[in-house]
Amino acid sequence: MTQFILRRAGLAFITLALVSVLVFVGAQILPGDVGRDVLGQFATQQSVDIYNHQLGLDRSVFVKYWDWISHFVQGDLGTSYQYKVSVSSLLGPAVVNSFKLGGFAIVMIIPISIIGGAIAALRRDRLTDRIISIAGLSMTAIPEFVTAVVLITFFGVWLKVLPVSATAPPGASFFTVLKHLILPAASLALVYFGYLSRMARAGIIEALDADYTRTARLKGLRPVTVIRRHVVRNALLPTIAVLATQVGFVLGGLIVIETLFNYNGLGQRLYTAAKFKDFAVMQSGAMLTGVILVACTLVGDILIASLDPRIRSALRSTGRRSVSRLIELPSDPIPELSRLAEH
Repeated sequence: MTQFILRRAGLAFITLALVSVLVFVGAQILPGDVGRDVLGQFATQQSVDIYNHQLGLDRSVFVKYWDWISHFVQGDLGTSYQYKVSVSSLLGPAVVNSFKLGGFAIVMIIPISIIGGAIAALRRDRLTDRIISIAGLSMTAIPEFVTAVVLITFFGVWLKVLPVSATAPPGASFFTVLKHLILPAASLALVYFGYLSRMARAGIIEALDADYTRTARLKGLRPVTVIRRHVVRNALLPTIAVLATQVGFVLGGLIVIETLFNYNGLGQRLYTAAKFKDFAVMQSGAMLTGVILVACTLVGDILIASLDPRIRSALRSTGRRSVSRLIELPSDPIPELSRLAEH
């Protein structure tokens, strides 16, 4: 198990190294002149050149990359071109806010998706299954900003029972903060419900038809015990893998949701940085998002390895053989879900 964790951590490190290169290159090839954007259109070219030189933007690409990444790993994210303050002071509160919103959305997503998928699987090919499946597919097909607009219009404008802004006033109580986060968190939960519930449904159906489930039933175990001890534990492994990736996306910040609800999260901060060509904030923010995604995926892999007895057996039998293929999901899981759903 230790070798497996070290191997996955090594792959995560390589992934982050590649992400850092892509983030830096992507920021460098964006059109625009930082000095011109900051000083204005009426500034002389000499003033623009001096300003760019002070920021170090006229150095070679390799020098700029090494200076940025070496300071990043030490916790020094640089200085914002637009606000003239440290990037950490801008991204720190934004990351905390994104974790608040993402955490609340995850608390809503996980139980609703798993319960919905379990009910659909246990009521397979019945009206309940059809309703949950169709509703889930419809929610997945609708973009999150459309769902958010509908929720804002219905609950915020017509009924006026929930605030349309996700930002609570200063000094607000815990429940007031949660009230402001309900609509954006619900927008995320509805979008991911269809995907995760279908994953849970497909896994539970496959587990219900497995030999070990039939053996448990023949032993006379109660249906609740069979589902809890034999079906759910094995059926949720693919769902955990998908959930780990989705958690990374949610915690990394969603630009559309945070911008639509005027929420000062990591996504909105990245959008503002890209709009004003604040490369220091944009690079560090994008890199932090990559770190969150890779970390969540790594945690998901370790969790699956600890829950799946097949992987633990493979790890015990040989420490050199790679077992990562046992936990890899298909690149496009939708055809696989459709195949399983036909059962």
